[in-house]
Amino acid sequence: MRLRSGFFTWSCLLVQALGVGLFLRGFFPVPVRSQPGRGTSAGPPPEPPPAGFSSNWTKIPSPVFKRAVILLIDALRDDFVFGPKGKQFMPYTTQLVEKGRSHSFIAEAKPPTVTMPRIKALTTGSIPGFTEIMMNLDSQALPDDNLIWQAKAAGKKIIFYGDETWVRLFPKHFIEYDGTTSFFVPDFTEVDDNVTRHLDTVLKREDWDLLILHYLGLDHIGHISGPHSPLVGPKLSEMDNIIKKIHASFLSKEEGEVASPHLLVVCGDHGMSEMGSHGGSSEGEVHTPLLFIASAFDRKSGPLKRPELIQQTDIAVTLAIGLGLPIPRSSVGRILLPVVQQKTIREQLRYLHLNGFQLSRLLQENMPSYEKDPSFEMFKVAEKSHGSWIKLYLERNTSEVLINLGKKVLKQYLEALKILSSSLSKQVVQYDMYSMIMGTVIALEVLLLLLLNVPKALSNRAEFEVPLSPLCSLLFFLMCLMLSAVHVVVCTSMESLCYFCRISWLTAFGVIVMISGLLCVILAAMEKAFVNPTQALKNPAASTSSWSELDLLILAGTVGHVSSLAASSFIEEEHQTWYFLINTLCLALCQEVYGHYFLTKKRDLQLPSAIRSSSGESKGVPSCHKGDVDFLQADWKMSKFMSSESARGSEKWMALATPWVILISCRFLRSLNQTGIQWAHRSDLGHWLTSSEHKAELSLLASVSLVLIFILVQQRCSLVSKIAMALGLLGVYSYRAATGMVEFPWQQESISK
Repeated sequence: MRLRSGFFTWSCLLVQALGVGLFLRGFFPVPVRSQPGRGTSAGPPPEPPPAGFSSNWTKIPSPVFKRAVILLIDALRDDFVFGPKGKQFMPYTTQLVEKGRSHSFIAEAKPPTVTMPRIKALTTGSIPGFTEIMMNLDSQALPDDNLIWQAKAAGKKIIFYGDETWVRLFPKHFIEYDGTTSFFVPDFTEVDDNVTRHLDTVLKREDWDLLILHYLGLDHIGHISGPHSPLVGPKLSEMDNIIKKIHASFLSKEEGEVASPHLLVVCGDHGMSEMGSHGGSSEGEVHTPLLFIASAFDRKSGPLKRPELIQQTDIAVTLAIGLGLPIPRSSVGRILLPVVQQKTIREQLRYLHLNGFQLSRLLQENMPSYEKDPSFEMFKVAEKSHGSWIKLYLERNTSEVLINLGKKVLKQYLEALKILSSSLSKQVVQYDMYSMIMGTVIALEVLLLLLLNVPKALSNRAEFEVPLSPLCSLLFFLMCLMLSAVHVVVCTSMESLCYFCRISWLTAFGVIVMISGLLCVILAAMEKAFVNPTQALKNPAASTSSWSELDLLILAGTVGHVSSLAASSFIEEEHQTWYFLINTLCLALCQEVYGHYFLTKKRDLQLPSAIRSSSGESKGVPSCHKGDVDFLQADWKMSKFMSSESARGSEKWMALATPWVILISCRFLRSLNQTGIQWAHRSDLGHWLTSSEHKAELSLLASVSLVLIFILVQQRCSLVSKIAMALGLLGVYSYRAATGMVEFPWQQESISK
């Protein structure tokens, strides 16, 4: 069956869109969501009721902390606090950790490690997907249940200073705010001074309950010069002084008070890579420090050790419990028990039960077979043991049995919360592999079919012959049978998790038939193009189907460059990829040219009989292929002109020198201006030329360039060469006169007068 090029191309694009859409549907899984709405309409659950007793604890416990300050330092890596840099540049913070005045953790942030998804994770306790990265530049109001909304609904007064992303995510939530833009990266100082200038005043006030500070300077330093820049140390010292100021203010206010203590939370939204960027999943990007600092904490002092690794989603539930707020409905985090360990055992069990009840309810809303999940069963066992402990407690039993049972219930709750949180988190990052594989197979088949027909598409009147005979072959029916069997096996085992299994069986069978048919057509086309190439001479448009090594290199380079754009670090340094590809292409071109002139043997350059016999309609060639034949004749004439026998000596050496001239020119252009992120601050040839100290060198360079132009022009026309030389010399002397390096005679006369 013959198809016109336009129809063939559009058909391939439509099938390709189907494959890409199926892949994306599997790559971006549906996030874990709670039921629509905010807050808990039914209220918090009561304590597990023991047999024959009723508990009076049916409300959320009172706050652990009176007020809190969240100090978020953008792009703060864990080694900036817990490594050598922390000891050197953050001595006060290190002292608090070593003396046991804080609980320290390393919070692991899930990709994408950019600001807006990380703020969402900090406030909702959920794990944003990769689709959130597209909304990072234009953040809208956050509709999900979150810590900020819960605090406002509880009547708490919130003040914010820092990155304006918070203002866009939480409009009308702050009684006072001052947002700063995060996209002027060269600003290291003012972007943080705009936050710090409010600090002295707001710390003296008593009209707030939650203060959020988001500092951006460290992130900007990383983007410009990386994590090992000499600017990082002073910025860390600045942050250490801010921590000292806030902590000292808290200590002065708590003197003589019996009320709940104040809490200072120091954290980072994400880290930074060794190149200073972020967005990926390297260790430096996902590991951030987390410090809970309060006067109520009294731990054993000791040397600074590497803290425990927790999830960033654990911060939201811990802050909610600490401030006496409901846990956000979509939170998949678990409470950090050391932060509330100063409370009684009954209060600690109450906190763990609230957290477990919220996670189990979220599991019920997102997993149909939740009752069979091991984490849900463990929570029910812990809840039953909790009820037994409540019974002993209400009976005023003070024996060792009560203490041991309490420790056992705590351990059961912690194990259940750990598995519940892990089970819910896996649903967010669990990709639909079956749908992704099917989409990838479709996309690759269409791509391979297009590549096999690229030579034919060079002609404007190309027609594509799609063989239908393979669709009646045994291979086609075997492929359909095998893929159908795979589909049945996969879908009967993972129906609830796979999108491709949830579509109708008729649609799925149609996709299977399409995949099998494309594979058979591709195999037939490959056999025709490579196994039996003499068949291609019957169609003039197919006579250009041979691929050289240079063609394959260009194709591989194009595919590699397009693939590199999927990573943020490659986008920031895209020009480096271009530099590498251009150099590789020039060297390959040089090798091909040298082989053409020095390694090829003398051969007959007669016009091929296949082309001679197809020079017109009288020879049996249809008129629709006449343009193709003309194109092949012109290509043959060009190859004959460039052959080693007919090429002149000057043209031969020019062809040999061209790749090296291109390489030298590219290297010179690279030196003109440093681009990208990591090397933009370094001096380059452009800075050197524009410097007033190198005017003489610039004048010499201009003179040499004009001389070269003069030599080239003189080979063609002597009159033009004389005019060019005169204008060039006039331009050089004018420049030298303007810069004061030489004076003309009339200038000297005017000076003497």
